[in-house]
Amino acid sequence: TVIDAPGHRDFIKNMITGTSQADCAVLIVAAGVGEFEAGISKNGQTREHALLAYTLGVKQMIVGINKIDSAEPPYSEARYNEIKKEVSGYIKKVGYNPDSVAFVPISGWHGDNMVSPSTNMPWFKGWTINRKNAATKKEESLSGLTLLEAMDAIDPPARPTDKPLRLPLQDVYKIGGIGTVPVGRVETGCLKPGMVVTFAPHGLTTEVKSVEMHHESIAEAVPGDNVGFNVKNVSVKDIKRGNVCSDSKNCPALGTVDFDAQVIIMNH
Repeated sequence: TVIDAPGHRDFIKNMITGTSQADCAVLIVAAGVGEFEAGISKNGQTREHALLAYTLGVKQMIVGINKIDSAEPPYSEARYNEIKKEVSGYIKKVGYNPDSVAFVPISGWHGDNMVSPSTNMPWFKGWTINRKNAATKKEESLSGLTLLEAMDAIDPPARPTDKPLRLPLQDVYKIGGIGTVPVGRVETGCLKPGMVVTFAPHGLTTEVKSVEMHHESIAEAVPGDNVGFNVKNVSVKDIKRGNVCSDSKNCPALGTVDFDAQVIIMNH
């Protein structure tokens, strides 16, 4: 699943909603004259988005250096190296290991290095990442040439299917002819049609009629799946973004009296 998060500062809340559901962030920076400098400046969106991604628990990152055809000169190796050095330094401060991040010079407009290797950058020998595999816990090295290959190399995190169901709602829709459809990503456990679920913190209970992913009905949703599910006799006014769906018969989620929070001040 690809989640397209907006880059404009006016839509930062939407960006947070999308990013919080991701396994890997693809940070797009512009190579055009002045554009990269604006994004990486103190109040720039490149900085803010990288920090938010890490803070929201997205521990894998790919950096796409876009509009490389707009660099001076076009497809400039020097500009690529300059941006890679600057971004590496910043994301290291944030908490990412630059050695595990693929940096890919691309042109979304012309298609350079998006799906197939570009002939406009003979100097680019490809990206290489070194990391510890989440499943095997062993060190591994991977390499490729394109953005698509970098995305294919994302290390799928462990999917805790054996834990009780937890599905934070991203949104709730009213769909004609179907009814109320909450949507969100399964974090733990499994969601199936026929299951009786509870929405925390208010404790509303209902039955799941159907579960869909990418507009197709599925028999079971597991951790990592972004799904919509139809529920019986529930109005869109009864549940909202931020509520947590859980299995009524297996450790249902409850509201909390207090909690500890890590607060990060973005600007001061």
